[in-house]
Amino acid sequence: MRTRGGFTLIELLVVIGIIGLLIALLLPAIQAAREASRRSQCANHLRQIGVALQTYESSHRSLPSGYLSQFAADGTDTGPGWGWAALLLNNLEESSLHGLLNFQRPIEDATNQQTRTTPVVVYLCPSDPVPPAWEALHDDPSRTKICDVAAANYVGMFGNTEPGVDGSGLFYRNSRIRFREIADGTSQTIAVGERSHALGQSTWVGSVTGALLTPGPADGIGTYEVEHGATMVLGQTGEHKSPGDPTSEADMFHSLHANGANFVFADSHVAFLTTDMAPEMFEALSTRAGSETISGEF
Repeated sequence: MRTRGGFTLIELLVVIGIIGLLIALLLPAIQAAREASRRSQCANHLRQIGVALQTYESSHRSLPSGYLSQFAADGTDTGPGWGWAALLLNNLEESSLHGLLNFQRPIEDATNQQTRTTPVVVYLCPSDPVPPAWEALHDDPSRTKICDVAAANYVGMFGNTEPGVDGSGLFYRNSRIRFREIADGTSQTIAVGERSHALGQSTWVGSVTGALLTPGPADGIGTYEVEHGATMVLGQTGEHKSPGDPTSEADMFHSLHANGANFVFADSHVAFLTTDMAPEMFEALSTRAGSETISGEF
């Protein structure tokens, strides 16, 4: 008599178990490879921003302003609020979007309703799944909505103090910094860095007049303190925090990459600064003319 060939139930279960074990061993490696690719793509976005800043400075004789705003006698911003990233669009092959923005009117004006919520891929980190837009809220007890703005993951370096009128970095209100003013050297001065929405929201459009910056939604990250609207596009290194420190304030720098964040320097090179970096070194890299002693390459 002929017997049929085939697997027994026990053999089949053993094979399934082996396949499951192999998948379990491979998944972390696959996920790590994907994150490495996303981190590399994020660095490439920042490199494009760095080159665009070089081109802008060459043609305009200065870097773009951190954000543009008139102000009242007490120093309060009165708009329009457009930020460095909006001013840089022409240099990032986004001329069509740049042409649609009404820079003569405030960001929140009805004429800019559609354009201010347009996502710009180069301003987004692939590792940070942010919503396309978020609500800018009034900086008063009402916390009512002013308008929606497009999300972004990169903010300009204000310096080593809370963002206000004049910063020690490359970007602040109505700033026009030239490369020759960077006494600390362009290779040792941060221009733009990452901010995850887990820490604090950011946008490419600018500082919405009368708005505030709210902390991100992630539990365990950040201090949950609201910040000035200028920090929608600017970040700072004060408070003795390292890059990516989960206890940072909403106006600082953070990423969803493990152990640090990407930054582009004034000379357009990109570096991944780790969370174990000394806060004093991080602060020194944030100023344009602090005359700090910096050792090593970044």
